[in-house]
Amino acid sequence: MKATIRLDKMLGNLGYGTRSGIKQLIKQGAVTVNGKLAKDHGMQINPNLDEVVLDGETIQYRDSVYVLLHKPAGVVSATEDHRDRTVIDLLDEDLTVLSPFPVGRLDKDTEGLLLITNDGKLSHELLSPRKHVPKTYRSLVAGAVGQADIEAFSQGVKLDDDYVTMPAQLSVLATSKGDGAASGDIEENTDEMMAAIKLVPQSAAPEPNEPLNWIELTIHEGKFHQVKRMFESVGKKVLYLRRVSMGPLRLDANLAPGEWRELTEEELESLRNYRKDGKE
Repeated sequence: MKATIRLDKMLGNLGYGTRSGIKQLIKQGAVTVNGKLAKDHGMQINPNLDEVVLDGETIQYRDSVYVLLHKPAGVVSATEDHRDRTVIDLLDEDLTVLSPFPVGRLDKDTEGLLLITNDGKLSHELLSPRKHVPKTYRSLVAGAVGQADIEAFSQGVKLDDDYVTMPAQLSVLATSKGDGAASGDIEENTDEMMAAIKLVPQSAAPEPNEPLNWIELTIHEGKFHQVKRMFESVGKKVLYLRRVSMGPLRLDANLAPGEWRELTEEELESLRNYRKDGKE
């Protein structure tokens, strides 16, 4: 951003009204700059140095937004939708006026990490096919997942449109034989699995005694419904899906589905410095 900006543009960008409405507020003496009444709506100010006050409220200017959202199921990854609630609808108005958008998409029924920003350059770098930014998911999968599947995924699998995926890293964290109990190398994994089982809608409930697996999968591309289609290609079905990381950014365990927070400076810096090899 350049050092200075028009006063009316600054206030308009922050959602304080239309250009004409802000002009009227300034005429009415509602705005001061550095303690003096503003008389020219087009005056140039430095939003990082000048103090702007509107109706007694000191205005904090910003032109960028970076949000880490724990996307809930049932919400679509879009800026607007005529039928469903969008991820943008979950944010506060002081952020939505900055025209943020989701970086990539998660399916409507998928939960987990979603970055929302208005930084087009950063979004392009994270989504560019040439970058191969890794995305890691945890999923409840119906059907026995074994070493053969791990090896197949490591080579790349053919989807229903004959596209062969890039090599992906699959690991089984916990398993259940359908008797209601789960076992895994780490107790936390079995707890996660049992919690995921409770989130599976009745319409997608597995067959009685069907083996279930709590898996972790890292992919390096983002094809349509890719994780679900990869498991379908080896005869398995995804019942629940949650994204837990994207590049260096990880889902905050303190965020419940539907909750969000802005990125820390450290997280933002790691995203900006991120390279294909994952090093900073």
